[in-house]
Amino acid sequence: MRRLRYLATLVGATAVQGTRVIVAAARGVRQTSGGVYDDAPRRWGRELLDALGIVPEVEGLDRLPPGQPCVYVSNHVSYADVWVLLAVVPGSVRFVAKKELLRIPLFAQALRQGGQIVIDRRHLKSAFGAYDAAAAAIRAGMSAIVFVEGTRSSDGALLPFKKGPFVLAIAAQVPVVPVYVEGTREVLPRGRLVARQHPVRVRFGAPIPTAGLGYEDRDALSARAREAMLALRR
Repeated sequence: MRRLRYLATLVGATAVQGTRVIVAAARGVRQTSGGVYDDAPRRWGRELLDALGIVPEVEGLDRLPPGQPCVYVSNHVSYADVWVLLAVVPGSVRFVAKKELLRIPLFAQALRQGGQIVIDRRHLKSAFGAYDAAAAAIRAGMSAIVFVEGTRSSDGALLPFKKGPFVLAIAAQVPVVPVYVEGTREVLPRGRLVARQHPVRVRFGAPIPTAGLGYEDRDALSARAREAMLALRR
C-alpha cells in the first residue's frame, strides 16, 4: 500500500509542483527568496518523503550561518538524496544538476524554469559558464547544493570529489558546508525504481570559510571538505 502511495505521489507531486514552477515562469514571476521557486521543490521533496513515512533525522542545523548563502557539498548514494535535502536544507536553495536530467519530460522544464543549475561536464566551456551564473546567483543570496562526487556511489564509499563545487564557492566567496546523508541507499538503491521506507539521517558540518581564497586554493578546500565529511560519516 505504501509503495502504491509513493508511486502515485511521485507522478502527482511532480506534475503539480512542476506545473506551478512552469506557470510562474510563464507569468514572469521573479526568483525571490521564499517564493514559488523555493516552495514548489521543497513541497515536492516533503510529499515524497511523507508518502514513504520517512521523517529525516537532522543534526547540525545550529552550525549554519543564519541568512548567509552557502555552497552545500553532499555525498550521493541515491536519487532520494534530492528529496531529503530539498526537505531539510533551510533558505533559498538551488541544485547543481547534471544535463542528463533534462531528458525527463516536464521535470526538465521545471528544472530550467525554477533556476536549478544544469551542468554539462562534457563541455568545459559550457560548464564554467553555468558555474559563473551560479556564483552570481549565490552572491545575490541564493545557496547551492552540489553532489560533490558528481555521481551516485554504488557502495556508499566516498568517491573522488569534483573541483567545480569548490571553484564555485571560491568565486562566490561564500562558505562551503559539508553534508552527509545516510540511509537513502536503502530507501532507493541504484538501479531500483520503487522506493521503500527506511530511517534517514542528515548531518551538517561546520561551515568552511572561503573569504580571501583564490582559484589555486581549490584542492586544499576540497581536502578540508572531504575530511569533514568523513568525520560526519563516522
